[in-house]
Amino acid sequence: MYKLFAVWTNPEPEDVEAFERHYTEVHAPLAASIPGVRRMVLTRTADALGEEPSPLHRITELWFDDEEALAVAAASAEGQATIADAAALAERFGVELTSTGGTAVEQPLGA
Repeated sequence: MYKLFAVWTNPEPEDVEAFERHYTEVHAPLAASIPGVRRMVLTRTADALGEEPSPLHRITELWFDDEEALAVAAASAEGQATIADAAALAERFGVELTSTGGTAVEQPLGA
C-alpha cells in the first residue's frame, strides 16, 4: 500500500469555518473522486499533546495500491482538479499544504 499524506497548516481563526466548509463540501469530494484511491482518511488535528495548540489543521491520507497508481491518479482529470483546488485553498486562506508519501508497512503490536 502506498499512502499520500496531505498536511495542512492552520487557517486564521476567523477563516476556520469557511475553510472547513470548502474542504468538506468541495475539496474532500474531489479527492474522493480520484481514480485509484483505495481509502481516504480525513483527520482534523485540533488537539496536540502538551499545552501548545496544534501546529496543523488537517492531515488527509489517500491510499493507493502503489506509487505508480498514485502517479496515474495525479495525472487524471480528477487528480488535476483536486490539485488545482488545493492551490486555490492555499491562496484563499493563506494555509500551506505539504504532500508527502511512502510505502506503508503494518507492524504487529505487542509481545
